[in-house]
Amino acid sequence: MKMTYLRLLLLLSPGAGICFAGGLVTIAGITEPIADVTSSASVPGIVSAWKFKEGDSVRQGDTIIELDKKLEELEADRRKLAMEKARKDWEALQTLFKKNSISVRKEELEKAETDYKIAATEYEMAAEQLRKRSVAAPCAGNIAEITRDVGEACQPYQPLIRLVDTHQCYFVSNVEARLASQFKPDQTVQLELAAGTTTFKVQGKIAFISPVVDPASGLQKIRVLFGNADGRIRPGVAGKLLVE
Repeated sequence: MKMTYLRLLLLLSPGAGICFAGGLVTIAGITEPIADVTSSASVPGIVSAWKFKEGDSVRQGDTIIELDKKLEELEADRRKLAMEKARKDWEALQTLFKKNSISVRKEELEKAETDYKIAATEYEMAAEQLRKRSVAAPCAGNIAEITRDVGEACQPYQPLIRLVDTHQCYFVSNVEARLASQFKPDQTVQLELAAGTTTFKVQGKIAFISPVVDPASGLQKIRVLFGNADGRIRPGVAGKLLVE
């Protein structure tokens, strides 16, 4: 028994935040949201509107910020009118060609079709430029931060919005490699987490085991996925992984 205990003490690296007590190995780690995304616009502009405020819950695809876009709206409308006119001209020539192919040459019909396709492409390009004047939520979650107020300028790819999804979270820790070998993907494990002044235990599943070991520390990263639908856990708090 004494020899086993000594081997365990040698196995557990202090730098990995691992302790042995009461028949349990406790592995310290930190909690993270399942998604933590920073979004930006790909074009320069002036922030013209906030559709949501910080702290609001949003769905994937919801527009959060709009940039000034009057010129892009006008250009999209112009291209749409040109596309519709080209389509009507092409359809009129098609009808006439079917009734009397002598009065309409095939080359004219093909040119009308080409003109319509070009106009449709130009409209799609204008619509895409208009779409770039808005920043939408890449996933469902809560807005943690908006970095620009209405009226402020932004540059391309400058961070504008931080969005976090906390309905599920990760417990992340770096574990001594020989101990990490005991874990398997999808294995159910027990976590001890804190919510305010209360500590409670939840179950999670091993979502990721790093395929490599850090050569400097000899540690291997593991990530445990657990549910947080009620929002009790605020990602960023410390926790422990309990191993018998």
